[in-house]
Amino acid sequence: MKLSDLRNLDRNNIGSWPDSVKYAACGLLFVLLLFLGWWWSISGQSDTLAQKQKQEIDLKKDFHDKQLKVVNLEKLKTQLDDMREILRQLLRQLPGKTEMPELLDDVSRAALSAGLETQLFEPGAETIQEGFYAEKPITLRMLGTYHQFGTFISEVARLPRVVILTMHDVALKPTQAAGGKGSPAPGMLTLEGIVKTYRYVDEDEAEAAAPKKPGAPAKAAQ
Repeated sequence: MKLSDLRNLDRNNIGSWPDSVKYAACGLLFVLLLFLGWWWSISGQSDTLAQKQKQEIDLKKDFHDKQLKVVNLEKLKTQLDDMREILRQLLRQLPGKTEMPELLDDVSRAALSAGLETQLFEPGAETIQEGFYAEKPITLRMLGTYHQFGTFISEVARLPRVVILTMHDVALKPTQAAGGKGSPAPGMLTLEGIVKTYRYVDEDEAEAAAPKKPGAPAKAAQ
């Protein structure tokens, strides 16, 4: 068949085409459909392959990180034990349970020695935090000069035991004249709010204060 014969084919009447042209057209259409099916399948699998490759990289990285942790597990346990021992040694520098009443008296005497006027010094109920230390809030109101407050802090720092005072909602402002009227008293300041002090909690006390698990046997009395 000549090229001119292909040009003269009637597209609206495929049945009149020669058999050879029909077979060739069917074969071409079949190949085209195969190619389109192959392309559709491969394109979808390419996306899946890319996802799997990314997942493989993530899993390898996760495996590598966990492998490093396993290799260094004993070393990390040793470091953790050392840090716990250092923490226990530091905590032992804090006052113990029996020393707290005397400590509060020492803090109050330090304020008096510094020349501060203590209008309120009210210790509250203590709470055990994280099983190894206890905090005790103190509501206070003190009057004095800037230098007297500085002396008070120095006196507290010189106490035999380590005393930590943290301030919560504490305000330091000029003291109003008598009756709360007029201008502030010259050089006088009022410290008012809540401070917290801390003490060491030994293992027996921490165990007794820890919440009991359901079904756990009670510790036998000594």
